[in-house]
Amino acid sequence: MAVITAACPPTPSDGCLLARYAQGDREALDELFQRYRSPAYRVAYRLLGNESDALDAVQEGFVKALTHLSSFQGRSSFKTWLLRVVSNAALDLGRQRGRREAVSLDAAEVRESETSTLLVPDQSDRGLHRADLRTLLDEAMQTLSEVQRQTFVLHVDAELSYREVAEAMGISIGTVMSRLFYARQKLRQYLGHRMAPEA
Repeated sequence: MAVITAACPPTPSDGCLLARYAQGDREALDELFQRYRSPAYRVAYRLLGNESDALDAVQEGFVKALTHLSSFQGRSSFKTWLLRVVSNAALDLGRQRGRREAVSLDAAEVRESETSTLLVPDQSDRGLHRADLRTLLDEAMQTLSEVQRQTFVLHVDAELSYREVAEAMGISIGTVMSRLFYARQKLRQYLGHRMAPEA
């Protein structure tokens, strides 16, 4: 009795899914995009600071990735390439729409809804504290230059290694390390001034 082996394992690699797509399997590409939808959104949101814009940027990035899939040559991982496309789409969208205020209407709505929870007895203020920290971090991110912000977001939010960030941005690992060093310094300085206890 002949044993039939599947073309891809139960959890196929990106390369396997790309090969299936090249053979006409459209579902393979859907699976790839589903796989990286969350990190793509985290990257776009951190770069733009606005949920609606981040969703638009992810959609635009995925469309660009789909239309330029032939330019993916496998020199980096598909994830690295896709997140670069999405981050560039986010930066383009940010330039087109102009920078929004660091505190978006969404963040203000979150603060209002969480403030109302203070009226409920025995309610922990942990949620309010997290929302304030999130807003403060969004503000701090706006103090970084565009390239520092993109480098930081790809490393921290997309969880790419130094080498993967370097590949995604077409820069050296030394440049990645330098940008991250200065980005962290700026963020610490900004957050330190605003989180210091009042005398």
